[in-house]
Amino acid sequence: MNHLMETARLMLADHKGLLAMDESNGTCNKRFASAGIEQTEQARRRYRELIITTPGLRECISGVILYDETIRQARADGTPLVKIIADSGIITGIKVDVGAKDLAGHAGEKITEGLDGLRERLRDYFQIGARFAKWRAVIGIGNGLPSPACIDANAHALARYAALCQECGLVPVVEPEVLMDGGHTLAQCREATERILRSVFDQLAAQGVALEGMILKPNMALPSLTYPEQPTPAEVAEATVGVLRRVVPPELPGIAFLSGGQSGVLASERLNAMNSKFKAPSAAAPWTLTFSFARAIQQPALEIWAGKDANRTAAQQALIHRAKCNRAARKGQYSSTMESNGS
Repeated sequence: MNHLMETARLMLADHKGLLAMDESNGTCNKRFASAGIEQTEQARRRYRELIITTPGLRECISGVILYDETIRQARADGTPLVKIIADSGIITGIKVDVGAKDLAGHAGEKITEGLDGLRERLRDYFQIGARFAKWRAVIGIGNGLPSPACIDANAHALARYAALCQECGLVPVVEPEVLMDGGHTLAQCREATERILRSVFDQLAAQGVALEGMILKPNMALPSLTYPEQPTPAEVAEATVGVLRRVVPPELPGIAFLSGGQSGVLASERLNAMNSKFKAPSAAAPWTLTFSFARAIQQPALEIWAGKDANRTAAQQALIHRAKCNRAARKGQYSSTMESNGS
């Protein structure tokens, strides 16, 4: 437990956050296709290598979440990518679920799978160099959804995953994500998020998971991305932290928000509003409030790189810019001037 608590502390330290680069091969290939990049294993390796070798990344990023393919890859000179990450002072994490599948008997709802053989896979990842893991559950809103069955099934799977992680020496990142699809309001998202988190923490307790040695990765309380009335960052901060204060025990060391399809700027603004208002960790918000973004950090870099080595430096500059913006947001010090002057 001391090892788990220390790893979690390092993941949350110094106003840094997590960078999710754990897209499955299929998802990564779709993003490559939209950017005109060839969809090959070599191209994926080159892109992930570009990310982890970005100068100054360790100043903003404490840990990176990898996909199974990436954690086993090496640079062209034979150096394992995991070694490059460790040598830079960043902690390696690994996505361990195998994806969301249709939940039997519940049309339109999903259950995340991957518990079979998970203990052995976790031991293997630990030997390779991973020190934390991630499991994502996806929950939709609309027409009576989410159902109690969907919430409880996903919460149970998240808790069993978390217990196995701690048994194997890995800090579990527990990710129950309310999807931003559809046309739901902020109030509907807030209500669904609270129901899901209550079930998750009930199941974590039932499975004996030590909260001090895990990190929660939830969505912010938001309306759908296409809802016509979008809230201000201050309204998002109030709604999101309000849910967390009602549900999340203070023993949890930190909460690392997912971006969920938000633009990089919006994700930074909303995280900043939470930290500037609630000064987390504090009596009002007893956990560290940080980020675990994927597209909200990566997307500008991917579009600039476009698969061309000549664009590598410019892409890395775009990546570190977004990382710096989010580190500032963790301090409650982000402002729009950071976007205009590129600092």
